[in-house]
Amino acid sequence: MKSVLIVTGLLIAAFVLLSVRVILKKNGRFQSMHISDSKAMRERGIGCVQSQDRQARREKPAKLDVKNL
Repeated sequence: MKSVLIVTGLLIAAFVLLSVRVILKKNGRFQSMHISDSKAMRERGIGCVQSQDRQARREKPAKLDVKNL
C-alpha cells in the first residue's frame, strides 16, 4: 500500500509540473508537438509525412495500372 501511495504521489507531481504553464498562464495550452508547427523544421523544409504525401499526390497523381495487379 505504501508503494502505491508513493507512485500515485509521483504521478500527481509529474502531472502538475508538466502542466504548470497551462495552469498559471491565462489562456495557456500545451505546445504543439506536430513537426510542421516547429519553426526550425519549417526552415529546413521538413514537414510531417502526411502533409508531404498529400503535396506529392497533388503534384503527380498516382495512376493505378490494372494490368500489373
